[in-house]
Amino acid sequence: MLLWSGFILFIVLLLALDLGVFNRKSHVITTKEALGWTSLWVSVSLLFSFFVYFAYRDHWFGLGMEHGHPLAPETAVLKYLTGYIVEQSLSIDNIFVIAIIFSYFHIPKQYQHRVLFWGIVGAIVFRGLMILAGSFLIERFSFITYVFGAILLYSAYKMLSSDHEKMDPNKNPVVTFFKRYFPVVRTIQGEKFFIKRMGKTMATPLFIALLVVETTDIMFAFDSIPAIFAITTDPFLVFSSNIFAILGLRSLYFVLVSVINRFKYLQYSLVLILVFVGIKMLLIQVVHMPEWLSFAVILLLLGGGIIFSLIMEKKEERANKVES
Repeated sequence: MLLWSGFILFIVLLLALDLGVFNRKSHVITTKEALGWTSLWVSVSLLFSFFVYFAYRDHWFGLGMEHGHPLAPETAVLKYLTGYIVEQSLSIDNIFVIAIIFSYFHIPKQYQHRVLFWGIVGAIVFRGLMILAGSFLIERFSFITYVFGAILLYSAYKMLSSDHEKMDPNKNPVVTFFKRYFPVVRTIQGEKFFIKRMGKTMATPLFIALLVVETTDIMFAFDSIPAIFAITTDPFLVFSSNIFAILGLRSLYFVLVSVINRFKYLQYSLVLILVFVGIKMLLIQVVHMPEWLSFAVILLLLGGGIIFSLIMEKKEERANKVES
């Protein structure tokens, strides 16, 4: 309990410094600033792997002994890093959707950070609950791994066939339900989520955008949580890798949003990653893949999608020059 409390306190401290100190005033996040924050979050996430190594080597607070046999520190680090990369890569698809949500509700750039910050806080709470539920189910029902594997394969199909451009945030059932019972003003009211008019509390479009971001993340969590359980069932590794990936999502959004169209084929890499971890989970009782190999395959799939996207972009640019 002390370990979990300390880790959660550490995350709360990071979030408090983020919004309460460094981003206290609403402003447009520049690409340079976003790159700095992304580098910071990635560095913190990677440095945490040193904590994982020593904690699992010396079994601090009983880490690595949950299943009755010790988990080697090198294996723990590989599982943590693999889980982190999987969660971070799957969050890229979430960024596409967030960009559409902000565009749909005409959210000014200087307020997008505020919406994302509270969206991240909600995501941390909800994913923590989902991870607890997943750990409980896997520990008591061995067949649940096959259910998670099937969910991942279905998620891969859904990602491949989905068209984010046709998404209508106003048709979100949570938004529809909220608007039915709570008044909403039509215009942005600065950075406020709620205002008072004639003694009545009213929500702003900023809060409606936050609702859509939160519910969208919940849908993505149903894909990403089973994916991390395909890497490891150790509760602390699952939770820490997931949370660090979420913490970096906000700054990563501001880095990628301006160049998101350059990575047209990255979605296929994400589909292949989901298929890979889904099959791995379905065959978990038959095939025991080394941790380094899983790590390498996922890096190869992700890197391949990025490189192929850039190559195809160059070819399209050359073709356009020839035509003109």
